[in-house]
Amino acid sequence: MRIAVYPGSFDPLTNGHLDVIIRASKQFDKLIVSVVRNPSKNPLFSEEERAEIIEHATKDLPNVEVDYFDGLLTDYVESKGANTIIKGLRAMADFEYEFQMALMNRQLNPDIETMFLMTHSKYAYLSSSMVKEVFMLGGDISELVIPYVKNKLKEKFQNA
Repeated sequence: MRIAVYPGSFDPLTNGHLDVIIRASKQFDKLIVSVVRNPSKNPLFSEEERAEIIEHATKDLPNVEVDYFDGLLTDYVESKGANTIIKGLRAMADFEYEFQMALMNRQLNPDIETMFLMTHSKYAYLSSSMVKEVFMLGGDISELVIPYVKNKLKEKFQNA
């Protein structure tokens, strides 16, 4: 069975992330979309909330599993029986950083490959940070996230 892991903060899930998830799910028997716990970041949504959003968005993709983790990515990938890390790329700046990370991951575990997927060009500029900022300033994010994410952002800011 070919298993891949697509790690990320997904705070929140964007249409760019979803584009990568859909395309990667067609390449593997099982795709694990895993929310990274990063203690140095202050996310808007908890790990559980982000996982629930991803589960909702991928409910029609039967080979997609949602999880979260902390620690070394290579250890996590190995623990899941996977041998491929999926990384979405938007621009050259992403590539430089992700290339360095891929080389480090190869150093840590040479049996794990990194597969880079370019996001659709219409999402090349898109980031979760940008979505949150545009939303907080009253801009329209309808083309950037699924309606479920937009509603979760409304709920989050109404309760803030």
